[in-house]
Parts: sequence; C-alpha cells; structure tokens
Amino acid sequence: MTSDHLFVYGTLMRGFDHPMARLLAGHADFLGEATCRGRLVLVKHYPGLLPSEAASDIVHGELFRMRVPDELLGELDMYEACGEGFPEPTEYLRREVDVTLPDGTPRKAWTYVYNWPVTGLPIIESGRFLDH
Repeated sequence: MTSDHLFVYGTLMRGFDHPMARLLAGHADFLGEATCRGRLVLVKHYPGLLPSEAASDIVHGELFRMRVPDELLGELDMYEACGEGFPEPTEYLRREVDVTLPDGTPRKAWTYVYNWPVTGLPIIESGRFLDH
C-alpha cells in the first residue's frame, strides 16, 4: 500500500447515515473536500466513479487520512465486494488516484472506481453525488 488517504464521493461521505460512513468517520481524519478527474454515474441509490483524462471531468468528494489503513481498507473492500475472494468482474475496483485539495495541493489517495457496464446509467453532470 502506498497511501494512507482515501477519497470518497458517495454514501461514505460525512453526513450519510450509513454504517460504513460511520466506520470511516470513526477510523479516519477528515482532511477536507477534494476533487479528482472522472465522471459519476448513478448506479442505483449510489454513484460509481469512471476514470477520465478530460480536464473538464471533475468528481467532487472528501479526503480522509486513515489511522490504520490496512484494516480499514480491508473492511471497505468487503463492503464494496472487491478484491480477493469476490467473483470477477467485481462492481468496484480499489485504485490509487490523484486528488486535488481546494488550495491546489495534490495528493495520492485510494478510491473505488466503478467496474461494470454503464450503458443506460445516468451521468451526474455536476460531478457531485449530492446534486443528483
């Protein structure tokens, strides 16, 4: 593992009454809002991040520093049903991405990118899950 940062853009963000959001809040320090390159699709009641190289494709989310990264990422991998032991292709893949803080500071952070077909899924044009 190379980063102890985690970028979240959906139901793991602060303010969601979700067990995994509470787990994250209890085991990581909120560093602030952040963005990464990508597009958001609305999968069901949750979003999926699609990587993009286009400068205009920006996803808004939150950046956390995990206190015990290996343990927390293991829990989140189970929740996202990705990694070892899950049938391929998994819905999400954990990947390291470049994120940017509001002051322009770059960081490397783990995030979960969507890995299933997106045909017919609506795009969240604003890049903000809370806007959908």
